[in-house]
Amino acid sequence: MTVDLEYLARSVAGLSGIPVRVYQGGEERCRFFPAGLPRDPMELYREEIFAVSDHVGYFATPLFHYYGVLNADDVRIVIGPTAQIMAEEQKLRELAFQAGIPQDEVSAFVDGMNAITRMPAETLLQMLCTINFFLNSGETLEISDLTIRSGEQAWLKDGAERRRSSEEREANDPDKQAHNTLAIEEYLMDIVRRGDTAALSRWLASAPAVRGGTIAGDQLRQMRNLFIVTATLTSRAAIHGGMREDDAFTLSDAYIRQAELTSSHAGILNLQYHMLLEFTGRVEKLRRGRHATRLSLDVANYVHHHLSEPVSVDRMAEEFFMSRPYLSSRFRQETGMTLTDYILSEKTEEARSLLRYSERPISAISAYLGFSSHGHFSRVFKKYAGMTPNEYREKYRV
Repeated sequence: MTVDLEYLARSVAGLSGIPVRVYQGGEERCRFFPAGLPRDPMELYREEIFAVSDHVGYFATPLFHYYGVLNADDVRIVIGPTAQIMAEEQKLRELAFQAGIPQDEVSAFVDGMNAITRMPAETLLQMLCTINFFLNSGETLEISDLTIRSGEQAWLKDGAERRRSSEEREANDPDKQAHNTLAIEEYLMDIVRRGDTAALSRWLASAPAVRGGTIAGDQLRQMRNLFIVTATLTSRAAIHGGMREDDAFTLSDAYIRQAELTSSHAGILNLQYHMLLEFTGRVEKLRRGRHATRLSLDVANYVHHHLSEPVSVDRMAEEFFMSRPYLSSRFRQETGMTLTDYILSEKTEEARSLLRYSERPISAISAYLGFSSHGHFSRVFKKYAGMTPNEYREKYRV
């Protein structure tokens, strides 16, 4: 049976509201984007997505955007991104920055991403299985047959395998069947609440096997249930550490959905360690080693949600139902810093990370962080970092 691939792709894009691309012989044959996107975010993950070789596969990005992949002979169809809940605007702006989208096209990119139809990963996978039936000679696949891929850190994966072996040995030892979760749980949740990523990294390097009792009839369901418990506890600890409730719950839900789609013991363990690191890192950014007050945490959350904009103290004051003078005075009284110093120091901290770990030009970093000019960014960076952006990148670039 001959299939009109362009007709198929156009129909799927139109019906689903999700971008569709068709490649044949390694070359792009056509693409259909129902939502206007100035650049294709898939290019950030092309290598990982093209590494999917199964007839139907799946790639999840760090923002929990999903790309479905279908392979039939020399044809590859890529559908995505989509998500059950699209990332918040600041995260989409970060994605635009990573994709090298010019500043004057960022708003259009964010609008285009928000216009993509939200779809649960399971629905996307079912759609791919249906298309696969026609393209791969009546092959019938179920979601449980599919390979879920994501950008995993190798050392976490290796650690998961080591812990898996340890757990399997202990599972067969009748003297070690008792629960050991309470002390570990309290220790880990305190780390998350404090935002102590250094302590968490030390713990992960030699983490003990956790014996949480039996709460499901099979091993995979057991792992997923324990993951849900961990996600619930971790999100609450992060909220107590200063993270906004809606941010914590949205992130927790995204990780739980990913765990439900992960079909290996090691994969769920690896995802769990990613989750602990992300929650702890977010709390660390909010607290930055200071004695945190409710106001300072509210300000930190606001600034981190608006890092890629010129942060307005007037708008912040409106958000908190305070006058600007009162907000400024109270913040300085509680933290010993002016609001302006705090905002610019946080932007500088973000710039440090981007200068070390990204390939983007300094001018692009300046524009992304909402500075009016490259010169203004350089002056601010030197004031708070003690050297120019060029000097910092030359000295610390990874």
